[in-house]
Amino acid sequence: MPLSLTTRRSLYFFALPALLASLAFATPAPPDAGEQVDEIFAEWNSVQSPGCAVGVEVDQRRVLSRSYGMSELEHNIPITPDTIFEAGSVSKQFTAAAIQLLAMDGKLSLDDDVRKFVPEVPDYAETITLRHMLNHTSGLRDWGSVAYLSGWGRYERSHTHAHVLDIVSRQSQLNFMPGTEYSYSNTGYNLLAIIVARVSGMSFAEFSKRRIFEPLGMDNTQWRDNYRRIVPGRSAAYSANDDGVFTIDRPIEHVHGNGGLLTTIGDLLIWNRALANERLGKPGFAERMYTQGRLTSGRQIKYASGVSVSSFNGVPSVTHTGATSGYRAFLGSYGNGSLSIAMLCNVSNANPGKLGNQIASVYLGVNDAEEAQSSPTKGAPSRRQLAALSGLYRDTLTGEPLRITVKDGQLLADNNTPLQAVSSTEFEILEAEQRLVFDSNGDDRPRLTRLSGDYEIRHYEPVASVTPTANALQALEGEYYSADAEATLTVALEEGQLVARRRPDSEFALEPVYEDGFDADGLGFVRFYRNDNSFPAELSIYGSRVYDMRFQRRTDGK
Repeated sequence: MPLSLTTRRSLYFFALPALLASLAFATPAPPDAGEQVDEIFAEWNSVQSPGCAVGVEVDQRRVLSRSYGMSELEHNIPITPDTIFEAGSVSKQFTAAAIQLLAMDGKLSLDDDVRKFVPEVPDYAETITLRHMLNHTSGLRDWGSVAYLSGWGRYERSHTHAHVLDIVSRQSQLNFMPGTEYSYSNTGYNLLAIIVARVSGMSFAEFSKRRIFEPLGMDNTQWRDNYRRIVPGRSAAYSANDDGVFTIDRPIEHVHGNGGLLTTIGDLLIWNRALANERLGKPGFAERMYTQGRLTSGRQIKYASGVSVSSFNGVPSVTHTGATSGYRAFLGSYGNGSLSIAMLCNVSNANPGKLGNQIASVYLGVNDAEEAQSSPTKGAPSRRQLAALSGLYRDTLTGEPLRITVKDGQLLADNNTPLQAVSSTEFEILEAEQRLVFDSNGDDRPRLTRLSGDYEIRHYEPVASVTPTANALQALEGEYYSADAEATLTVALEEGQLVARRRPDSEFALEPVYEDGFDADGLGFVRFYRNDNSFPAELSIYGSRVYDMRFQRRTDGK
């Protein structure tokens, strides 16, 4: 079936003039599209494996409904297109929709201070707006990451929104000043769900039911606000171990709004269709949903209200992935809503972004091999130039290391991620749709900037690697406490290895990277900070969603 835009409905990229210019695509889907999708999901198409459900609409007509694998392994129940899954962070756009509806009702403004509705949030002297939280530019630490540092992560304790508010209220600082950076944070979306309840006078789940799910006919959709509630037709979720054994991995929390939407592929396709047809709220609702965030620097980011606005093979796209426990999800809308893709899985080894892009490639006629080579090299760097770029770098904001190496004439980043040369100083990270740009400024080794599109997201400086002496490591021994995390780490040197322990039984090896900087697998990146007397007085942990969590030293070691 051709992916024609001749039957255009409401254009919902109102705020995206640059993308509108590339709307037209009329590549017919191959006649074997279904077989190609079957091949993509062959790994899970077994009675011994959990799997996925996939739905595709072209010009708002269903052209594919497929299911692969089992909904429940214990009871031999197969997945069907009507199986209910948890949608992970795909859920965020529904939380954003609730906020947008209240804004259009005049009940709140996106520029309101979060403390107007949630005074439990500390006063950081800078206003955090609802818009900041929608766009992940608030600087709020991710509450789940803080809970993990405390030893009670999201999969170890049954958290509620009261726990979220308690954790948020204890944070002495932000990751960054609101509006200056982008950092994905579930905290903002949990606070938005709480705000919906406080402003509307009903539970967030009830508001969503009355204003979104029921009006649109999303009859199989609800929030997992009580994970113990029986939901007929819901799949179990599983983690996939390296040895091929599956274990149950289902959420045990009541927290929702950041995730927690229980739904089907059919209901998700209804949602995409409703946005394309402006069936929810007042005119302009979709435009509000798809208006991208803008930093205080003036830079525009891809993230809008619970969705990422970008393009795929030159076609405008609105997408989001999801991952909670063993559940995985993908929802994408392309062009003028001419192509809509919903995917829900109950197994952890299903990569939602990769699988979603593979499905889109089938229907948009994208050749992966050709696309991977779409960026020609302008002046390929020599081996000598590559060698000059390799080495250890440090994030100037978080302190996290980035190792650049050369292998077989190619530059590699951490975890052997290949970098494709665009010029002698610019390289693409194809897997992340990002670029690394080196700038020597006359230094022995250059500084480095990581970009997403034209937005600078990280800056790095060269730093020397170290092998500390036993005496240097021993000087770091002691007990460190964080009131923000309500946790104590005991650092000790044992048989030449520096370790950090946390009650009751967690232990993390600290591997030296640069002076006073250590990799700690399972904990984050650890840095020790010294006082004016060069005494290591603080320990700081940097993670993907928590920057600079300080632990003060309580003892002088052994």
